[in-house]
Amino acid sequence: MIIKAFAIWSVILILAIFNGGLRTILIVPKIGEQAGHIVSTIILCGLILLVSRISMSWVGPNSQLENFLIGLFWVLLTVGFEFLAGHYAFKKSWETLLADYNIAQGRIWILVLITNLLAPTIAVWGKNK
Repeated sequence: MIIKAFAIWSVILILAIFNGGLRTILIVPKIGEQAGHIVSTIILCGLILLVSRISMSWVGPNSQLENFLIGLFWVLLTVGFEFLAGHYAFKKSWETLLADYNIAQGRIWILVLITNLLAPTIAVWGKNK
């Protein structure tokens, strides 16, 4: 199950990278940086929920605890990628990376992490009825 969960997270990662490119090329030039960040975050949250809904039966969690653990795994992978790749591959400062978590500055990246955490559980609601 963990390998399948990692595979689905990898799909989410690819979609997140594509979404970031879309934000940079199309969204920000039209509506600005702050609004573009918000729109892009909402789009990514929707994509995470969609991918989760489509894939969780394949991943095969057997309980709500396993759904939660998959979500937690995705959060840890996302934060790890964001900070390690962001700092070492994309040469962003730690301060810049941490700025995305500053809700007081209108940064809502935390919603992506919350969505990652809850998506596996949300995805299976109503499927077993």
